[in-house]
Amino acid sequence: MKAYCRILMTTQTSYFFGFTRTNKCQHLVLNNLSNFRKFNNSIFSFNKHFSHCKKSSVLGLKDFNWKNCNKSVVFSSRIKHLSASVESNVNDKNFEDIYLHGGLKKKERNLEEGGGEKGKSRKNESKDDNSSSSKGTSFDVLKTSNREETKIEKEAWDLLRSSVVNYCGSPVGTLAANDPGDKQPLNYDQVFIRDFVSSALAFLLKGEGEIVRNFLLHTLQLQSWEKTVDCYSPGQGLMPASFKVRSVRVDGGNGSFQEVSDPDFGESAIGRVAPVDSGLWWIILLRTYGKITGDYALQERVDIQTGIKLILHLCLADGFDMFPSLLVTDGSCMIDRRMGIHGHPLEIQALFYTALRSAKELLAKDEGSKNLVQAINNRLSALSFHIREYYWVDMKKINEIYRYKTEEYSQDATNKFNIYPEQIPKWLVDWVPEKGGYLIGNLQPAHMDFRFFMLGNLMAIISSLGTPKQNQGILNLIEAKWNDLVGNMPLKIIYPAMKNEEWRIITGSDPKNTAWSYHNGGSWPTLLWQFTFACIKMGRTDLAEKAVSVAEKRLSLDQWPEYYDSRHGRFIGKQARLYQTWTIAGFLASKMLLEKPDLVPYLIWEEDPELLETCVCVLSKSSRSKCSRTAARSQVLM
Repeated sequence: MKAYCRILMTTQTSYFFGFTRTNKCQHLVLNNLSNFRKFNNSIFSFNKHFSHCKKSSVLGLKDFNWKNCNKSVVFSSRIKHLSASVESNVNDKNFEDIYLHGGLKKKERNLEEGGGEKGKSRKNESKDDNSSSSKGTSFDVLKTSNREETKIEKEAWDLLRSSVVNYCGSPVGTLAANDPGDKQPLNYDQVFIRDFVSSALAFLLKGEGEIVRNFLLHTLQLQSWEKTVDCYSPGQGLMPASFKVRSVRVDGGNGSFQEVSDPDFGESAIGRVAPVDSGLWWIILLRTYGKITGDYALQERVDIQTGIKLILHLCLADGFDMFPSLLVTDGSCMIDRRMGIHGHPLEIQALFYTALRSAKELLAKDEGSKNLVQAINNRLSALSFHIREYYWVDMKKINEIYRYKTEEYSQDATNKFNIYPEQIPKWLVDWVPEKGGYLIGNLQPAHMDFRFFMLGNLMAIISSLGTPKQNQGILNLIEAKWNDLVGNMPLKIIYPAMKNEEWRIITGSDPKNTAWSYHNGGSWPTLLWQFTFACIKMGRTDLAEKAVSVAEKRLSLDQWPEYYDSRHGRFIGKQARLYQTWTIAGFLASKMLLEKPDLVPYLIWEEDPELLETCVCVLSKSSRSKCSRTAARSQVLM
């Protein structure tokens, strides 16, 4: 039986980078991309056709074993006109060098040499003058270790490698969980974008970049498909939450099978919610891949540049919202069930900010990207001010809210969102330490969600969304409330848990999210790698070492659960999958980061004063009102 490879269509016709393909068609027909995709007045023009063999192949996956797929890709003509955004980096001749029969040229992924001549020049180019992360790292250094791996680490690596998913004979991701005793895996037998980031970081820190590169290219393929839920299609640029590789019998194929890659954009998810965070994580991972491997040629490719712009176009689209933060529904991120995070949740804002800073570095610096880069700078400036000024709480801020006047109708109102002091929960007053604070979970008119959301606060530290003082305050709070936020297993995804009537109303009586379980106050070991990043950045490596030590005592004995239950994380989660891949990968990544902390400055984002000094509003030019940033800037820059 011979295996063929194709991508499972969600509609009769799908698009990728200008190709039209029908389910039964034997050819890829090259269309004019400008008919359905335009950015900043940049128009791509293409000509003629591509042809290929029996089944449609996945364009751009380097080093795939195409022999196993019984196919090749033959270009019948060169691409004559490229968008202005990539024209300076890719010309006709170079583009032919990229795509060849059987895949991409080996030299494009010359990791040890910094990704070829382009990679070398890109590595020396400062993409962000205020970020130490604009530097590169030596990929060879990661392939050696100064110590022998422990028994638990060796077990973890065996488990991580056993979870690898292959497509056309090459690795493209890792399963969400790989428990051999699980008879009903549901969607845990799929490759999730957010989950794979942990695995990708572990592989990259180990010096293994091929699987990450393949993953980035494979998921890029899925981005531009048409997808519908009840005859409605979301915007172009949406990345899938996950995809599943499976074998299906070929009709009339005399017993032959073909591999199909079947993506889920939310049409099969609980609640039918589109994954807002997938595209943000994809951009963040793309930057991380380049920083660690030196393979900057990947991010300079036309299809990659277009993929970045698609995501940005979706995120930066104008709407009715008055805030610079992204407006999303419940269940659109890691917390993928109803948990009262609809609106402007911190997790999405922190990932949005991180992705924008990543995209600013990744986009080609040319005339075609000028307007987009300016839009990114404007949004970064407004978003950083908004989060630092209105999401931060410490004892001083809580006391200020306690004394708020309400129903203020003026441009100079102190209580801009009409927050009622009665919203301050009783637990908060005695919980926040004198030296420390955090960024609240959500902010909307007349509503502040005072719950502590771990991932959002950690990503705020990593990306410098918070001020240096705020970032240090977050770690001070985690240290002071160690028993609540770490306890017997790091780290609480949310604190505190909702109970009784509040749980019934907000979750809809969700039996999986009962108090101190799953997303409602459960403990998630995968958050270790973000915590390690944050601690190393802020000079608190001791906290990361302490947390990893706590996890190391139990994870292997407990068979690497997805999450832990109870107030202090003493029980394995009641519905937790065992051998959860991002639990395994998060532990391994944390161990390697602690072993090589000098890598962290290349991967995080430092403070960018230019963003804070740039006011993008027009109030300063209006006699009607004054910009509130002027008065607050001294605090925001602290």
